[in-house]
Amino acid sequence: MSLKKLLTTAASALALSCAAGTALAADQTYVVGAGGTYRPFEFETPKKELVGFDIDLIKAISQASNFKIQLVSTPWEGIFATLGQGDRDIIISGITITDKRAQMVDFSLPYFPAEQVIITNADAKITSLSDLKKTQVAVVNSTAGDIVVSEELGKASTAIHRFDNTVLMLEELYRGGVDAAVGDVGVIKFYIKSHPEKKFKVVGDSKFVRQYFGIAVKKGNKELLDKINAGLKKIVADGTYAKIYKTWFDGDVPTLPLK
Repeated sequence: MSLKKLLTTAASALALSCAAGTALAADQTYVVGAGGTYRPFEFETPKKELVGFDIDLIKAISQASNFKIQLVSTPWEGIFATLGQGDRDIIISGITITDKRAQMVDFSLPYFPAEQVIITNADAKITSLSDLKKTQVAVVNSTAGDIVVSEELGKASTAIHRFDNTVLMLEELYRGGVDAAVGDVGVIKFYIKSHPEKKFKVVGDSKFVRQYFGIAVKKGNKELLDKINAGLKKIVADGTYAKIYKTWFDGDVPTLPLK
């Protein structure tokens, strides 16, 4: 075989190898664990299909970073253990980034600003947390909302109405049993979007501490984490993130700290 033919054959083999490698990378499938009970972030349809903001987000990220995903409904209890056991490669389930959790898993860049907000009627003269002192307010028992309202009004205040879950709390507000409610911003915004017949508004306050949701992978899995972060940055830059956010919440799309 001539040198020219040998080099041509080698180049062809290398090209085929690179193409195969690219295809393999594109065909890589990661198992994604997500809870099915935290509407609107991830919840199950009657047909047991996972849907929600988080689901749309991880699908968009995987497409932007050229990898495939397999969604698996995963109960919150033990969801972090699934990464260590190798049953899940990624978990996305409205997970607040905390120092304690960051010792167990590696988090992506923040993808959602999570904080408490007040929901009240649009014509109510409530512009801050301190205004709740003159109202009847609903909270979910023992949540961050309960804690901050208790600090403002006093834990034993008869103006605080505590409920077992967010649905019951918002039903009380809807029927007029209370003047305002305090809960997670994502849940509140989705509720407002789902009930256009009621004129509600969202009220913030500096006493509500902002935290962020993150996507988690097994500790040390930098390769996968880099793919997720790259995909998140891409969908923010090209407007896909804003489109998804507006679908589930409203037009007040947050600016994420993607550094």
